[in-house]
Amino acid sequence: MSEVNFDLIDYTSLDESDPIDVMIPHDLAGCRLDQALVSLLPDYSRSRLQQWIKDGSIKLNGELAQPKDKVWTDDTVSVLVPEEVDMDVIIPQAISLNIVFEDEDIMVINKPAGLVVHPGNGNWDNTLQNGLLFYNEQLKMVPRCGIVHRLDKDTNGLMVVAKTLAAHQDLVRQLQARTVKRHYWACVQGMLTIAGQVDAPISRHPTQRTKMAVVATGKEALTYYDVIERLPCHTLVECHLATGRTHQIRVHMQFIGHPLAGDPIYGGKTPRFDEKSMAALKNLNRQALQAFRLGLIHPSTREYCEWSIPLAQDLIALVEVLRDCRYE
Repeated sequence: MSEVNFDLIDYTSLDESDPIDVMIPHDLAGCRLDQALVSLLPDYSRSRLQQWIKDGSIKLNGELAQPKDKVWTDDTVSVLVPEEVDMDVIIPQAISLNIVFEDEDIMVINKPAGLVVHPGNGNWDNTLQNGLLFYNEQLKMVPRCGIVHRLDKDTNGLMVVAKTLAAHQDLVRQLQARTVKRHYWACVQGMLTIAGQVDAPISRHPTQRTKMAVVATGKEALTYYDVIERLPCHTLVECHLATGRTHQIRVHMQFIGHPLAGDPIYGGKTPRFDEKSMAALKNLNRQALQAFRLGLIHPSTREYCEWSIPLAQDLIALVEVLRDCRYE
C-alpha cells in the first residue's frame, strides 16, 4: 500500500470546502497574475497572494504558475485558500466531547450545533480541535488532530476522528473514494411528495464569496433524498451525500425550491407562518440539519461499521410544532 504525502493532500476537498475560481475579465488582460488577483480578490494582500502562487495554492488554467506570469481574457484562476493555522499555537481546551465510539484507531463524535470544528476564519479557540487536544495530547501527532471531514458550525451530528497516522491515511483514502456513508435529517420548507435526487454542480457564488451556489462550471455534486414525514408546510427528509461539497445539502435543497428551515444563509425570505411556528423557527437559531448516520470501513479490522443517533431535541421540538403549522 503506497504512502500518502500529507503535505500534498487537499484537505479542504475532503472536509467539504472548495477553491475560489475566478475568470480574468477583459480589462485585466495582459496584467501580471498577482496584480490581477489583487483586483479580483481585494480581501487578500499582494504579498500573501504571491506566496500562495509560489506554494502552489493558486493555479492558472489548471497549471502551476509564477506571480509575474501574464493573464489574458477568460483565463481561469483557481485559488485554494490555505488554512494557515500553526499547530503550535492551538491550545488544548476542556471542551465536552460526546463520544459515541472509541477504540485504538478511531473516535466517532456527536458534534453539537454551535461548535466550530477547527480553528480558522476568526474562530481560533473553543473548537472541536482544541477539545481533541485536551482529551488526547497524542492527537497532535496526527494531521489536524485526526479530523478528516467537518460539519458546519450550526449542524450537529456524527464525525469520525483518526487517532493514528495509519487510520488517518486510510480514512483519507475512503473519503477520496467516496465510500464513507453520510446520511442527514433535514427539515425543509414546502411539501415534497416523493423521493428524488439533485445532480447539480456547486462552486463559490459568483458574486458573494462566502456563499456557495449551483454553478454550471462548478464541481460535481449529487444529493439523494427520501421523504420521512410530510408536514403541513414543511417536509422532514433524509439526505444521502454521494459527494461532499461545501454546504451541499443546503445549496441543493434551496436550488429545488425547498431551503432548509431556519437556514440564515440559504433560506431566503421565510414565508409567513402562524405565530407559534414562527417562534419555533426563531428559537431553533440554526439550520434544521443533522448528520445522524455514519458508515465506513474500519481502518484495522476492515469490517464495515455504522453508527447512528436519534434526532436532536431542538429538532424534535421544531417538528412537533410544525406538525400544526399553517401559512398566514
